[in-house]
Amino acid sequence: MGDSPGRGAPERRHKAQPGRARKYEWRPEGPTSMGSLGQREDLQDEDRNSAFTWKVQANNRAYNGQFKEKVILCWQRKKYKTNVIRTAKYNFYSFLPLNLYEQFHRVSNLFFLIIIILQSIPDISTLPWFSLSTPMVCLLFIRATRDLVDDMGRHKSDRAINNRPCQILMGKSFKQKKWQDLCVGDVVCLRKDNIVPADMLLLASTEPSSLCYVETVDIDGETNLKFRQALMVTHKELATIKKMASFQGTVTCEAPNSRMHHFVGCLEWNDKKYSLDIGNLLLRGCRIRNTDTCYGLVIYADGYMFVGFDTKIMKNCGKIHLKRTKLDLLMNKLVVVIFISVVLVCLVLAFGFGFSVKEFKDHHYYLSGVHGSSVAAESFFVFWSFLILLSVTIPMSMFILSEFIYLGNSVFIDWDVQMYYKPQDVPAKARSTSLNDHLGQVEYIFSDKTGTLTQNILTFNKCCISGRVYGPDSEATTRPKENPYLWNKFADGKLLFHNAALLHLVRTNGDEAVREFWRLLAICHTVMVRESPRERPDQLLYQAASPDEGALVTAARNFGYVFLSRTQDTVTIMELGEERVYQVLAIMDFNSTRKRMSVLVRKPEGAICLYTKGADTVIFERLHRRGAMEFATEEALAAFAQETLRTLCLAYREVAEDIYEDWQQRHQEASLLLQNRAQALQQVYNEMEQDLRLLGATAIEDRLQDGVPETIKCLKKSNIKIWVLTGDKQETAVNIGFACELLSENMLILEEKEISRILETYWENSNNLLTRESLSQVKLALVINGDFLDKLLVSLRKEPRALAQNVNMDEAWQELGQSRRDFLYARRLSLLCRRFGLPLAAPPAQDSRARRSSEVLQERAFVDLASKCQAVICCRVTPKQKALIVALVKKYHQVVTLAIGDGANDINMIKTADVGVGLAGQEGMQAVQNSDFVLGQFCFLQRLLLVHGRWSYVRICKFLRYFFYKSMASMMVQVWFACYNGFTGQPLYEGWFLALFNLLYSTLPVLYIGLFEQDVSAEQSLEKPELYVVGQKDELFNYWVFVQAIAHGVTTSLVNFFMTLWISRDTAGPASFSDHQSFAVVVALSCLLSITMEVILIIKYWTALCVATILLSLGFYAIMTTTTQSFWLFRVSPTTFPFLYADLSVMSSPSILLVVLLSVSINTFPVLALRVIFPALKELRAKEEKVEEGPSEEIFTMEPLPHVHRESRARRSSYAFSHREGYANLITQGTILRRGPGVSSDIASESLDPSDEEAASSPKESQ
Repeated sequence: MGDSPGRGAPERRHKAQPGRARKYEWRPEGPTSMGSLGQREDLQDEDRNSAFTWKVQANNRAYNGQFKEKVILCWQRKKYKTNVIRTAKYNFYSFLPLNLYEQFHRVSNLFFLIIIILQSIPDISTLPWFSLSTPMVCLLFIRATRDLVDDMGRHKSDRAINNRPCQILMGKSFKQKKWQDLCVGDVVCLRKDNIVPADMLLLASTEPSSLCYVETVDIDGETNLKFRQALMVTHKELATIKKMASFQGTVTCEAPNSRMHHFVGCLEWNDKKYSLDIGNLLLRGCRIRNTDTCYGLVIYADGYMFVGFDTKIMKNCGKIHLKRTKLDLLMNKLVVVIFISVVLVCLVLAFGFGFSVKEFKDHHYYLSGVHGSSVAAESFFVFWSFLILLSVTIPMSMFILSEFIYLGNSVFIDWDVQMYYKPQDVPAKARSTSLNDHLGQVEYIFSDKTGTLTQNILTFNKCCISGRVYGPDSEATTRPKENPYLWNKFADGKLLFHNAALLHLVRTNGDEAVREFWRLLAICHTVMVRESPRERPDQLLYQAASPDEGALVTAARNFGYVFLSRTQDTVTIMELGEERVYQVLAIMDFNSTRKRMSVLVRKPEGAICLYTKGADTVIFERLHRRGAMEFATEEALAAFAQETLRTLCLAYREVAEDIYEDWQQRHQEASLLLQNRAQALQQVYNEMEQDLRLLGATAIEDRLQDGVPETIKCLKKSNIKIWVLTGDKQETAVNIGFACELLSENMLILEEKEISRILETYWENSNNLLTRESLSQVKLALVINGDFLDKLLVSLRKEPRALAQNVNMDEAWQELGQSRRDFLYARRLSLLCRRFGLPLAAPPAQDSRARRSSEVLQERAFVDLASKCQAVICCRVTPKQKALIVALVKKYHQVVTLAIGDGANDINMIKTADVGVGLAGQEGMQAVQNSDFVLGQFCFLQRLLLVHGRWSYVRICKFLRYFFYKSMASMMVQVWFACYNGFTGQPLYEGWFLALFNLLYSTLPVLYIGLFEQDVSAEQSLEKPELYVVGQKDELFNYWVFVQAIAHGVTTSLVNFFMTLWISRDTAGPASFSDHQSFAVVVALSCLLSITMEVILIIKYWTALCVATILLSLGFYAIMTTTTQSFWLFRVSPTTFPFLYADLSVMSSPSILLVVLLSVSINTFPVLALRVIFPALKELRAKEEKVEEGPSEEIFTMEPLPHVHRESRARRSSYAFSHREGYANLITQGTILRRGPGVSSDIASESLDPSDEEAASSPKESQ
């Protein structure tokens, strides 16, 4: 799942532009703003921006269908797509040609195809045609079947989505249709719990002021509700089905793009234009919540994968990338190397044939009729004969076996019960069977935060009141066995926080601080109360703009301070059974600059009181005094921060009547300003929020998933760098970073201005800044946001910028204490520059071309700097930015990357990374459906990489190395034999030995290596994560290991051939083996036993199955040789079975068996000695170097740098940052609380045509 930069209430604070009133009128009757000040979107850039090319007219398919777009040359297609989703790669007609096209992109397959074609020519064929064509067909069939199964899953998913039901306005009534029937311009009716089928303009709803509450958990993973609002003009006018059927408004807006949280357009209707923004748009994938019925106009629909999608979520999903492992890419290169080598060897042998034939003709001129062709022609044919004969040096069986090995290792992942998540019945699953070895080479993990590292469950954990800390009671002491809140009928029974002492103080109602503490939590918020269930009227349903706020109000409710309801100017609270109504005089809502929220209320007794909650840094500087209680609270906050809890300070102030009257007048004046209204209001708010009395602090726990800190710690020991890419706010992400031990207090956390200064001077310092000892020995961490990445990285700028630039007017006004923080930052930057040798002055300005070049270099410098860091946290990033960050690391460092997430906004990142892991949770299956591997929890990633990934890498590397060795050991004998048979291309071995060598005689042991080999156990792999580094460094299979395998195989072939040749040269009589057949059998037997001994030496995980594979291989040789060399088969076909009793003759001679034993011994003992001596010498040398070096500190102490954003480095107040701007504006305007003259609930009865009622009443499709 992912975190999205979206806001509960879209901000619209843009600078007013003069001279536009005639075209885009500011209409009081159509408020679309949901920001804190309600300012409107300005469309000044529309005329001069060519992106406003999307025109959609409601209820007019003919009009929308006339638009065309050019594809290529004269070919045009419809501009607006249907809503049919097709993410599958193949269809019935394209599968065979497209799959074959993809398969023959592999160099090995292309090589085998060429050899098979050559083999079909009789003049140059040296092997039977079926010896290569049959394995080739099997290989293509296996891979095609795998691709077909994967694509059938995509087709099934597409059908399920396309056949979801929806109601489309057809004529004068709504008809039950399917998602795939939707077209741009259709009006759609959505009901509670429906999923939005396309990006739609909200026209009206049954809620007050046509609000619509949506849950975006399937998009960004956030469970808190967001709201969208229709234009007031459509809310009032489109009140019936008949009016909707006659609606002919035209929407002009930006072309489809991937900016999830930006939308600019206008609605033209009845000769008037109304501005539109993201607050009016329902995005595909959202789910309608707490809204009975709403109506929307389809703006963007989807289409085929290769044609392109238009909806924002699908634009962010990215394309399907063909993922290839590093070993796969290396194998392609090695196939080319082997092929070139084979061609060169064949050329040499062909030249040798030419010289030998010429010499033969000169000495035996009377046999000239045998050689009728010219020497050049015969050499040409011999070249191709040798090419076919030596083509088996690239064994096709290796590629066939590798498919089974990849499949087997994938099955082992599926069967691992230790990665089974029982609470949700989610086993681990390998959805891709070709990336197992990549799991053993991962260097970078890119993780989402919400739902991936955390459970997205916020709980009230601790609190501090009047300097005293109240934590949860322990199980063994005073914690009750039954629910202690049963006395409160409004308690929801879900609060896990139990403290008997605090509950006693609350119920006795004798402590004023305790009373005001819980009263503040029940009053100071923007939570809304939804209708209670009829069967349980006391069970209130809260709707919060932030999960933090919901957790606090729920805690107050359980302690007896129950928020019951609110109106435009009142809040009703049930305080310990007594209902009290507070008059709301002002709501000063939260924003990212204020970092606090305040509510000014008049109590039932008539007194006026200000309740404030916010970040500790802003609350403490507004206190009336600092005493022992305040210092105790600061210590409590520090303790909470050590536990990585999200803290919040509470304070209040009693306001005199005359002070309020004076302040109210200034507040009214500021509210009526047309310019600089935001700054004026902020100033007025700040005047009231002074001289506060501290009540205490709360601590909320954003629960991590089980085992996350331990997993991250273990992965970091494995030299894996972990980056968190989240759409959440900075302080929230940083707090989670500390909680999961990704960040630590001794890290130097670089922020944006410091990063910019380092990058600006990177190239001025001879590009060696990031390799300096001072930088490499400090634990660094980066914390950056999406806007900074947009400015910094050139690759991100390929994405069009927002058509209307958002300017937050609140941020233009500086809070009190800002100058002090600027001073601290200047001091911190100065120390940083001195520490790393950076110039204090910024580099001189450059011209545009030089600036562009330096920007490209800065992009590389940023990736280099980030790679030096222990941790990187990217906040407020979009789904496309996540993918681009992954792509940048792959581009500049050529490392294996892994992305893990569980939401739809993680799909692009998962597709871009070399390995994509989807977490199967409760928030939809979009990430899972696009992933390569599926897990139930983040902690299982440790076992997936360190055990299964590492084992797969070790197995594949050993498999490849051994296969190349045995191929060279067996096939290079053909080259040495050619030097003694006149370079004629005659095979040395029996034809059946060649056919069965890679099929039966040597297959089972190597298959065992690929499936079951273990250098250490699973427990040891987890205990020693440092072992994982060998995969990251490609130590087990690379060019050098390949050369070693080839050299070892060539050496083995030389020993087997020439030892047999030299010993057999002077033999005669019955014990002689100088004839061709006996010589071939001795060499073949020596080769088979030598490679079998090599298998015995390299296998480390011995089991009964291992012994059985070796015995079976030798047994197959004995059985098949006896059969193919039997007399009755020789009588049937002497040419097919010419080696009559050849093996039996050799085996019956002890002297010949001694020759075989000698060859095997010479091949085995030197290799065994080298493998024992070299590691021992290497270990001894490492110990000597360690003693010489002596003990050294890994990290040296550096001068502490003052922190900018937090007054105390140890205290982190993340609540105010994570809290979203709430519903204050809607509450004070009464928009959210009253029903207007728009769509009424009665419209639901008109929505469906009578003939469709039965279809509509069918059970809802489960997602």
